Amino acid sequence: MTRFLTLFDTVVTDPLEDIPTVNELEKWLKNVGEQAFYFLIRLAAAGLLLFIGSKLIKFLMNRFKRSKLYQKMDPGLASFMASGSRIVLYIILILMCFGVLGIETASFLALFTSGGVAIGLAFQGAVTNLAGGVMILLFHPFRVGDYIETTEIAGTVNAISVLYTVVLTPDNKRVTVPNGSLTNAAITNYSAEGQRRVELTFSVSYDCDIDKVKQILLSVAESDPKSLKDPAPLARMKTQSASSLDFVLRVWCAPENYWDLYFDLNENVKKALDEAGMEIPFPQMDVHMVPPGAPTSASKSASSTPTATNSAASAESSQDDAN
Repeated sequence: MTRFLTLFDTVVTDPLEDIPTVNELEKWLKNVGEQAFYFLIRLAAAGLLLFIGSKLIKFLMNRFKRSKLYQKMDPGLASFMASGSRIVLYIILILMCFGVLGIETASFLALFTSGGVAIGLAFQGAVTNLAGGVMILLFHPFRVGDYIETTEIAGTVNAISVLYTVVLTPDNKRVTVPNGSLTNAAITNYSAEGQRRVELTFSVSYDCDIDKVKQILLSVAESDPKSLKDPAPLARMKTQSASSLDFVLRVWCAPENYWDLYFDLNENVKKALDEAGMEIPFPQMDVHMVPPGAPTSASKSASSTPTATNSAASAESSQDDAN
């Protein structure tokens, strides 16, 4: 019975005991007030930091856009660098504000990292093109207006963006090429050096005078206003073919005059050779007619073989008789 009363006393308690006293309420209100005061101070500090940081970022971006480095950059690369730098600076500023408010930034960093990895995996092709565009705009393997050639496309560069490069083919087709494929391919830039060489081969007959042919080729090349004087045109005999003498003509010109000079030289050299009476040979073959009934070379070789065999047999029999 005593044990039962003790248990009953512990279970049934006075409900008034759970009501806080006045002193406890005062302490609680004081703590809440202090925490709210500290929070307001941190909030004001974070707001002030956000305001000053925004002004500072704008000031830095304006200074960057007025700098000589920005002016020398490609317009596409400059715009990309400015936008990317602004985003990174604002992210850093927001994380600093969270730190002032007492919020743990490690979780946000982990969230940003995982989000970046997920975006990179989802847009792997776009990220590859983006990296390729930055490489092209930074190192300039070609510029707008250059004539380039790859294993897949050849034409004049019309525009370069961060993700794609637009190329106009000689027949005026607009081709959009991903920058990732351009950075992984061998690119031939015909406009990079400011000069191109036109190389043509002309064939004349063996009866033509070599020095005269060279003189005609050089006079045609030097008379064309699109050909450069330095380096000077070159005309030399290249090979002695089966039915002709082959001469090579090398002329330098500006890249934009390449095809005009190429076609003009072909036409003008043909006219000059015709005026000088130079014969342009055709492939020739000597044909020997054999009269009917006359032995051919095949029959002669066939008839000579048994004779040689019989002679060898007679020699062997004579040697046996001597023994």
